[in-house]
Amino acid sequence: MELLENLISILFSTIKDVIPIAAIIFGFQFLVIRKPIPNLRRVLIGFAYVIVGLAFFLLGLEKALFPVGRLMAEQLTNPAFISQGVDAAVLHWQDYYWVYIFAFAIGASTTIAEPSLIAVAIKANEVSGGSIGIWGLRIAVALGVAVGISLGTYRIVTGLPIHYFIISGYVIVVIQTYFAPKLIIPLAYDSGGVTTSTVTVPLVAALGLGLAETVPGRSVLIDGFGLIAFASLFPIMSVMGYAQLSEWQQKRAKSKQQP
Repeated sequence: MELLENLISILFSTIKDVIPIAAIIFGFQFLVIRKPIPNLRRVLIGFAYVIVGLAFFLLGLEKALFPVGRLMAEQLTNPAFISQGVDAAVLHWQDYYWVYIFAFAIGASTTIAEPSLIAVAIKANEVSGGSIGIWGLRIAVALGVAVGISLGTYRIVTGLPIHYFIISGYVIVVIQTYFAPKLIIPLAYDSGGVTTSTVTVPLVAALGLGLAETVPGRSVLIDGFGLIAFASLFPIMSVMGYAQLSEWQQKRAKSKQQP
């Protein structure tokens, strides 16, 4: 009964959130464009599917993804697990190696499964005529997210200011933008956004909060957030790096073929 009550409550809340979107779409269609909506019945059914799907998704976040992510973070960052009998006060950043491994693995796996990234990769492959591989793009983005989240967990463990990492990362992005193939630059920037979506964000946010709660001397508010920024930044670098590496290999292959 409690689960059903939660679902009904989330369903009504979702309806309230979707109504403004529907009002804007229908308002522009009838008042600005002044034409009837093609396949109105299909559109209304689609809105109903969206509302029900969002309600179940939000319920799943509340009951499963957030608790699981938080539990894993708490267990892996528990000083009793890390110290193995050693005083937790003398722990160093390298003692949290299981945290970095878990952050890398969860970052890569959730990104590979990210629906928005799959959609972008398929469209990029279609538009480019197959020159941009679906799996090549997905793996490049996944590696960027994995490295970014691992570095973000290192930042939380060490307590270093986040702006050092973010500013340095964007300096690298600006330099890469100058040298990277022009075809890949817009896609690389979009790849940083599609990673922060339905699957990645709940687990990454829970990991950051759990890590900040268990590492001695860390503030949940100051240190617990910021991992999403790493998950958005590093895929830009990895995708442009992937394109630059592919371009270099093509040039090298052409130079070998020339007499």
